[in-house]
Amino acid sequence: MRIGELGSRTGVSIRSLRYYEEQGLLSSSRSASGQRHYTEEEVERVAFIQRLYAAGLSSRTIAELLPCVDTPSEENSDAALERMALERDRLSEHIADLIRTRDALDALMTTARRHRETLRPAVAE
Repeated sequence: MRIGELGSRTGVSIRSLRYYEEQGLLSSSRSASGQRHYTEEEVERVAFIQRLYAAGLSSRTIAELLPCVDTPSEENSDAALERMALERDRLSEHIADLIRTRDALDALMTTARRHRETLRPAVAE
């Protein structure tokens, strides 16, 4: 199938498919005129790549995980699990940073509200 059909079937833009190929995540054969051609297997591969992106992984990390799919072995599985654990730790630290930032903003908002209350004219009793 050509790139347009792969894009239609996967819901992924042609630009993204070309990017996947540039990053080594996807491969195609070329016709004599240079058109990309993909197999049925590439439909599932693109879906898998999309799931990895949705999990917050970069194209570089995805490229490191693909040997587990392309040439399954205990060694490749262990390497993939180790890499995913590192990514999970990175995401957990990022989440902790965001929580600290949110808490700091909450404190600033509390201070601003208190200050705002001092700006109101006193109500006659």
